[in-house]
Amino acid sequence: MSRNEPRPEVSVSTSRAKAMHASDPAIGALARLPQWVILAVLAVLMIVGIAVRGVVGAVAFGLVTAFLTWLLYLSWQQLRPLDRLARAAVIVLTLGVTIVLAFPR
Repeated sequence: MSRNEPRPEVSVSTSRAKAMHASDPAIGALARLPQWVILAVLAVLMIVGIAVRGVVGAVAFGLVTAFLTWLLYLSWQQLRPLDRLARAAVIVLTLGVTIVLAFPR
């Protein structure tokens, strides 16, 4: 979005406003970190999930899924429909991997 484009108006429900307010300290802490740190932690969790498998792997991938779901929930109102779909697809994918790791054959 360029600087000249107007920002869309966003209305939020009371529950969303409460969730956003409760998330402010965590979002602030994440914003102070270098971006590579967050990516590295997510990558390590996914690698652990794939390498270890079983309950540990499912928990690792579950943490990634929970984190991504939390971010999607907080940003939902500001996203375009295609962006929502893409991010939801990533969450469905990580959730699927979590389920497969939790219940191996």
